[in-house]
Amino acid sequence: MKKLKLHWQILIALLLAVISGSLAGTSSEFLGIRIFSVFDFIGTLFLNALKMLIVPLVVSSIIVGIAGIGSGGAFGRLGIKTLLYYLTTSLFAILVGLSIVNMVAPGIIDGAPAKHLIGMTENIDDVVAKVEGRSTGDLVEVFLRMVPTNVVAAAADGQMLGLIFFSLLFGFFMTKIEEVYAEKMYNFWQGIFQVMMKITDWVMKFAPIGVFGLVAKVVASTGYSAFVPLAWFFFSVLAGLAVHLLVVLPLLLYFVGQVNPLRHFRAMAPALLTAFSTSSSAATLPLTMECVEKNAGVSNRTSSFVLPLGATVNMDGTALYECVAAMFIAQAYGIELGFVQQFTIVLMALVTSIGVAAIPSASLVAIAIILAAVGLPVEAIGLILAVDRVLDMCRTSVNIFSDSCGAVIIARLTGEEGVLGERAIPQD
Repeated sequence: MKKLKLHWQILIALLLAVISGSLAGTSSEFLGIRIFSVFDFIGTLFLNALKMLIVPLVVSSIIVGIAGIGSGGAFGRLGIKTLLYYLTTSLFAILVGLSIVNMVAPGIIDGAPAKHLIGMTENIDDVVAKVEGRSTGDLVEVFLRMVPTNVVAAAADGQMLGLIFFSLLFGFFMTKIEEVYAEKMYNFWQGIFQVMMKITDWVMKFAPIGVFGLVAKVVASTGYSAFVPLAWFFFSVLAGLAVHLLVVLPLLLYFVGQVNPLRHFRAMAPALLTAFSTSSSAATLPLTMECVEKNAGVSNRTSSFVLPLGATVNMDGTALYECVAAMFIAQAYGIELGFVQQFTIVLMALVTSIGVAAIPSASLVAIAIILAAVGLPVEAIGLILAVDRVLDMCRTSVNIFSDSCGAVIIARLTGEEGVLGERAIPQD
């Protein structure tokens, strides 16, 4: 019998959660056990499993990614242009998401925070204290937290900004030691990364059960009103992804790459559809390379470097989603984030999007990191799981398209002929 795909499992779990939660309420019992407590147990267990993944997954993925970039002389002109493009487009995506979430304010319903509508139970004063505690100074405090005095303590306390900075340094300088030691270190961290990918994939198999528990708990306590702010959040993310996909990236293709964006959309159509259905940049990579080389006319030399690197570090859609999710949760708690907190969210979204594994729903781990960085409760991502799968499909398509745009633009900037039927850009 053919196994039902994960997104269908999550959809079914979501429907069952709505029905079960509305029927059970908060006081129904079965065999002396309160059903609401069962929902709470299932949801909490799944969230704990996600939190368990954060430190080893992020540290190993960043170290392996940076070490891989820095090895083999990849930091040449091609490498610098590629990294500059990826950082720029990710930053643009985050700023688009930040602008839309501030304009739409999906966490504010009828002029009031949506905290009670979506079942957020943590005391508002405690949350405000945590947020203020993370920004007691000015912008300097953010950078001070980037350099931890104790890496182990930073990991234990969830100070991910410092841990990410250490991982970036570790991965870079791992390429500067003798090859015999560097190879062993790389294999060690690559092994940890592969194991964490497997564990993450295994945990995500229980996502339908986790979604059921989390959503059923919310519906049981608040009714259907929870889906109003969730719908606003959903369409805010979609709007941001659409702007980045249909406006920002085509403008880069037209003005920087000097190619026709419509031609590139046609060339990448098979890869975009595959990315949408699989929600995995890694799984779509072979088809992405085929479309970029055969349909867009980019050389294998460029595509074989730019696209695998992009599948690891270039996550425009994911970065946008993380930013909107963090801001939505802050709005739902009625917390107005100042410049420093929003800067922290932008910075963390940019860095964690690099460290997110190219597998379905791994961005939930990154969102947990961002929430912890600004002092918001990680438990608040529970309801987002209800729409995460559909948004995951959309943002993966954006990630893939951004990778392909990077390959085309860099090929054009390096003087390649015949890319999307255009003449080469004159070189200095």
